[in-house]
Amino acid sequence: MKRIILIALLLISGFGWSQVLLINEIDPDSPSTDTAEFIELKSQSPNFSTDGYILVFFNGSSSGGDKSYMVIDLNGYTTDINGLLVVGSTGVSPFPQLLIAQNVIQNGADAVGIYQASINDFPEGTLATQTNLIDALVYDTNDSDDTGLMALLGQTEQYNDNGTNANPKSIQRYVDAMDNVTFAAATPTPRRENDGSGIVINPITISIAQSQYGEDAMFDITFTIETAPTSDLNFNISLDNYGFNTSDFSGNTSLTIPNGQNSVTTTITLIDDTFDEGDEVAKIRFLDLVEPIVASNDYVEVRIVDNDFTVAPFGTPVNPTTGIVQSTQPDGYYDSTNGLADVALRQALQDIIADPTIVRAQTYADILAILNEADQNPANSNQVWLLYTEQGRAKLDVQTGSNNTDKWNREHTFPRSLGGFFDIEEDEVADGIDVYWETKADSLRHGNSDAHALRAADATENSTRNNQHYGEYNGPTGTLGSFKGDVARSVLYMEIRYNGLSVVNGFPNVSGQMGDLATLLDWHRNDPPDDFEMNRNNIVYNWQKNRNPFIDQPLMVEYIWGTNVGDVWMQSLGTAENELGEVLVYPNPTNGRIFISQLNTAADVEVYSIEGKLLKHFNAIEDYIDLDVASGIYLLNITTGNKTTIKKVIVN
Repeated sequence: MKRIILIALLLISGFGWSQVLLINEIDPDSPSTDTAEFIELKSQSPNFSTDGYILVFFNGSSSGGDKSYMVIDLNGYTTDINGLLVVGSTGVSPFPQLLIAQNVIQNGADAVGIYQASINDFPEGTLATQTNLIDALVYDTNDSDDTGLMALLGQTEQYNDNGTNANPKSIQRYVDAMDNVTFAAATPTPRRENDGSGIVINPITISIAQSQYGEDAMFDITFTIETAPTSDLNFNISLDNYGFNTSDFSGNTSLTIPNGQNSVTTTITLIDDTFDEGDEVAKIRFLDLVEPIVASNDYVEVRIVDNDFTVAPFGTPVNPTTGIVQSTQPDGYYDSTNGLADVALRQALQDIIADPTIVRAQTYADILAILNEADQNPANSNQVWLLYTEQGRAKLDVQTGSNNTDKWNREHTFPRSLGGFFDIEEDEVADGIDVYWETKADSLRHGNSDAHALRAADATENSTRNNQHYGEYNGPTGTLGSFKGDVARSVLYMEIRYNGLSVVNGFPNVSGQMGDLATLLDWHRNDPPDDFEMNRNNIVYNWQKNRNPFIDQPLMVEYIWGTNVGDVWMQSLGTAENELGEVLVYPNPTNGRIFISQLNTAADVEVYSIEGKLLKHFNAIEDYIDLDVASGIYLLNITTGNKTTIKKVIVN
């Protein structure tokens, strides 16, 4: 009888492991921003190769339709000494063997399945199926059962995470003495058996005092193991990461934790070179840990701030300069607008900036490269200048995941939700300046990646602005408003560049319409183009082969939307210099007194408002004039003999 019972138990046990790879644990909803999500797989035997297997995640929401939203290729990985393989983000401890981004596993009702298949068998949006399915789990976080998803995957139960921020939990697989399988919510146990059995792992932790150092600094890295080794523990580390390598630092990277001790520390000295490499990131990682010694954390980042940045010859938007950066527009670029008014002027301008034989469209991914150049902080070449918050931020701090704290991202000044722009798959590829789409005025989709209307912005502030119209949104409190004119000119550019867009008064709720026109006109008048904006216009032109005309010819705004609508436009009314040549007008901005230099003879000076109204006339000026006008933007018509030039000045 005992023999029969033993045989029966063996048969049951063999049946329970008919699958070679199982879902052992999943944590789809970790505290806060889901930085510790993971899924743990288990093999019947340790050190099992997962070649030929994939993980497929299914979206059980009404919009997801029980279709795949993410696939992970398991080729090249093996389970550990306990037969476990953890797939998770950098916030998981002990550290996962297979890394994924943070906050990508959906909370539920959703599902995950192991398939013996190729990743190409599951393009995004593939309906859940049992074909080649090895194991599956349908789960939720206090959501209703998705009976349809369960049926598609051949499951009869949906399991609840039940966790909270204060008491995080995962869904764990348990097998009782009779080999009955059940799942229950419990405290997460990545890389450890759910029931506490198996070979005990011994995690080792990387610790640093701070996450940022300047060149020539010294800092300690401490490695602490959970249980002191019974013999000397030797291991190696690396700090290399892209451009950061052993030429950038000195220090011991071959380390030993002595028998019976719990830690060792190495001191790293950063080399202060003379090269402007930009800020870099060192990644501290283990190279050769042997199980049961495992990494508690890994790829620990240290920001290395380069002190060799360059400073531009022009000012930031909060300390603007004018006249230093010259427009790179080709000769005759705007000539076709001369003598036109109103609708004809609009059309001529669109024909220039949306010319399908010349103008190019780049991908949305390319915008990052454009902004790194076009929005570079004039005071520090290793930073971008942030639009609304009026500050520099390291180029390296671009947002790449869900965490937006102290990050920057791409801000559409004309929100795409209002404009009707949309992404396509090719937008995700940064293919450089020499690969581009042909585009025209009707190519509204390309508004998604038009660099004239995309700016580097603080990611948190970008979320705050959301898709508000200007006038509803006026920027953070305490700022100088240096962004306002830039925003106005970029939004007005979009109306001319693309058919289907318009800028109107008020706060419309109509696709393609953006407000508030009156606000934007005020912003344009009170914050005129400066050298930063002109430099930006030049860089974007190099990529897109079109310009923002309202930076080159700011007075043209009045002839299209403002006080001169219906009047005939001539370029001589703009701010470009003509025959008189390199006359200097300074300081600009000014508090009232303007010096005029490089005059060969006394000059007559006429002072006009930005709307073109003559305000004052000065005769025979040789060195300076006192304007005695209110704060604002003015045009100086300077004449000597038969030569003249027009200069724009800003009065504080």
